[in-house]
Amino acid sequence: MKISGGIEENGILVGNTYDKYGSQNPIVKRMMKGFNDALSDLVSKAAPQTIHEIGCGEGYWVMQWNQQGIAARGSDFSSQVIGIARENALNNGLDDTYKQLSIYDVKKGCDSADLIVCCEVMEHLEHPEQGLQALQKIAGNYVILSVPREPIWRALNMARGKYISKLGNTPGHIQHWSRTSFIKLVSQYFDVIDIKTPLPWTMMLGRAKK
Repeated sequence: MKISGGIEENGILVGNTYDKYGSQNPIVKRMMKGFNDALSDLVSKAAPQTIHEIGCGEGYWVMQWNQQGIAARGSDFSSQVIGIARENALNNGLDDTYKQLSIYDVKKGCDSADLIVCCEVMEHLEHPEQGLQALQKIAGNYVILSVPREPIWRALNMARGKYISKLGNTPGHIQHWSRTSFIKLVSQYFDVIDIKTPLPWTMMLGRAKK
C-alpha cells in the first residue's frame, strides 16, 4: 500500500509519515493490532450497511470495509492524499470511492452514511466543536471517533526519543485530550455507547442525539 510519507499540503502534514499498517516493528505491530481490533469491534456493533470515513488518508480502512462487503467511501481535505487513496484502490481492484472534502464542508444527504468514522482527525482541527457539529449532520445512526490519549501519547513519543523539543507533541497535533476530557466533549454532541482505550488512543462509538 502506498502512503504519503510525510508530504505537506498548505503547510499541514497529510496522511501517514510511515506505513504503520505494514510495519514489522513488534511494538508498532502490537499497538496497531490493539487499534485495529478496537475499531473492528465497534464497526461490528454498529452493523452498518454504509460507512463514510472522514479523514480517510490513503484509504486503508475504506478498502478493508469494501472487501468485507460494506459500501464504504472516504474523504479527506488533502487532494494529494486522495490521489494516493485512489491509486491504492485501483491497485487493489476496487472502485474509486474517494473525494476531496473538508470535515467542515460535509452536507447532509450526499455525505451521510449509517456509520461515520473519524479517526485521528480531531486533534488536527482548529475548531473541533465545529467538526463535531458537522458530523452530527451526516451521522445516520452511529459515529466512531478516536484521538491520541494524552499525556500518554506524548510520554511514549519522548520515551522513543521523538519530538523532545516539543515535549513529545507530534507535529500537527494542536488539540490534546485525556480519556475523560474527550468523552466530555463528544457527549455534548453524541450519546456515547461504548469506549475503548487501545494504547495510546481513546476510541468511542456514539449515536446521534435525537
